[in-house]
Parts: sequence; structure tokens; C-alpha cells
Amino acid sequence: MTHLTLALDTMGGDYGPHNIVPALVQALEHFTSVDFILVGDKQLLSSLLRRHRIFSHKRITITHTDQVVSMTDKPSFALRHRKNSSMRVALELVKSGQADACVSSGNTGALMAMAKVILKTLPGIERPALISGLPTIADKPVYMLDLGANVNCSATMLFQFGVMGSVLAEVAEQRPAPKVALLNIGSEEIKGNEPVQQAAKLLKQASHINYVGFIEGDDIFRGEHDVIVCDGFVGNTTLKASEGVARLLTNHLQTTAKSSWFFKMLTSLMRPVLTSALKKMNPDHYNGASLLGLRGVVVKSHGGADEKAFYQAIAHAVIEAERKLPDLICHRVQSLLATKEHKSD
Repeated sequence: MTHLTLALDTMGGDYGPHNIVPALVQALEHFTSVDFILVGDKQLLSSLLRRHRIFSHKRITITHTDQVVSMTDKPSFALRHRKNSSMRVALELVKSGQADACVSSGNTGALMAMAKVILKTLPGIERPALISGLPTIADKPVYMLDLGANVNCSATMLFQFGVMGSVLAEVAEQRPAPKVALLNIGSEEIKGNEPVQQAAKLLKQASHINYVGFIEGDDIFRGEHDVIVCDGFVGNTTLKASEGVARLLTNHLQTTAKSSWFFKMLTSLMRPVLTSALKKMNPDHYNGASLLGLRGVVVKSHGGADEKAFYQAIAHAVIEAERKLPDLICHRVQSLLATKEHKSD
């Protein structure tokens, strides 16, 4: 494994370093070739590192900052007034080459704005997009983007999302020619608004993309596709609704299991199967949305992520940094642009 350094924005999210430091303990054990720069309040971090007996660990350094981007800060405000925040400094470490990736649980809008300004987008990419894996009945994740970074998307942006998602599926899951679909209100070619219709035409023309057409909402979890493309409004709404349904099912199973002696006995017998099923449905198991399209690796964790969930975000960042995902996306986009120019000639 390549030696890497990750910058962790420890002050972001609902719990800050109180969940991030325990996640770091796991990461140090599993990723023995990764160093970590903890960005945030040095006094608080030092206290937590001592509590978890990793204060003197040779693969940990602390970069002190005295500002925090709050969850209510507007992106424009954070850009102007949070220049010494843990989020911004972590991104600056990636820009300078001192870190190979940044992981943050902080304000999504602020992270998007700061990352775009500090790291810049890759050539040929208009806007970064948030992407994450979702569980499917085929027991393999489907990657969906955009999950909230861009509420309004042009056809060109949706096309670029398809390109970037395809590369991520190849890199993260080792899937050759991943199937890319557009989320729509119907599978028929006549359905959908103008941006979706035009994006479909662009994806059909791209020889390097395995575009398979439109799908509807009930197709998302079938596991028949590898990448699903949509705008950020639809993607974020779908993601949150899916997480709500997963928690609803979990609650019903737990309530039913306690409702009578028969179900208690049945639950005891089925515990290994139920535990496995609930783990796969748990949104925390898929925590870590990547901001694709930047000249650096940035992974966004849920604001309310616990230590296991934040560890998953770290794991995503390690994979993307190790395989140099931004370079692969840049190469693919440049190949597609060159193909378009050749056809136009």
C-alpha cells in the first residue's frame, strides 16, 4: 500500500472530535501506511488522544485552529470569515500536498464552496458532485450522484456526473464498464424534463460510458445498475427518504421481536441472520460521500456520524487517495473531450 497522509477536520459535525478520535483508533490499526493530521482545537484533541492512549502515536500530528464552521454558516459567510477554520485548513493541506485527502463531517455547503475555491475543479468539470454507495438486493452498492451539492443541474453537468461516477465505480468496486443510468419519472424515452433528456443524448454519444438508459425510483435498490445520475435536489431527497425507510424497518423488526414470547424465541434463533441484514441496511455502513470533480480527494461524512460511520468515511478517502481518483477522472474527461472534438472536425 502507498504511504498516505489524511487531513481530518476534527471540529465539524454534531459531535466533533468526540466521535472522530475513536474512529481514528480503528483507522490507525487497519491502515498501517497512513498518517493523520488532526486539524482543530489542540488542547481538546490532546486530551482526547490521551484518553484513548494514542497521544504519542508517531503517525498522528495536530494542526491547531481556533475557528469552526458551524452547521448554520452560509457558504459565502464561511468563505469570507472562517479562513482559520478546521475545515479550511484541512483543505489547504490537500492543496499544498501535505495531505492526500481531506475528511470532514462539517457543513456540506461550506465544504463544497471552500473545496471548489481552494482545490479548484478538474479541467472539463463545471461543478463537483457528491456521490455515495447505497445498499441493493444484489448485495453490492450502487453509486448515486449528485446527493445535494448541486440543486439545479444542466444537461452537461449531469453528463459529467455520469462520467465521474463511472470512474469511481471502476476504481472502488473494480467493475469493468459499469452500467450508468439516469434517474427519471419513467423509463420511456419520452419521459423527463429537458436537462434529463439532453443528458441522455450526451451519455448515449459517449463511447467510453456504458449508458443503459432511464430508470425509476423503485429500480434504485435492485442492484442492476452501478451508477445512478440525478440532480442534487432529487438525490438528497432520495437519500434521506431511503435512510428513513431503513430506520423504519429496523424499528419495526425490533418492536416485533419484543411483542410476544414466540417472536422473542424466533428472534433468538434468527439473530445472526437479522444482525447481518440490519447491518446492511444501516446508513452508517455506507457513510462517506465523495466530492468528485476536484483536484484532490475530499470525503464528506454525515454530520451525525458515530465512530464506526466516520471510520467508513476514512476508509473511502484512503481508497480514493491510494488509487489517485482525481487523476483517473481527469484522464477520462479529457479522453471524452478529445473524442468530441475529433467528431466535430
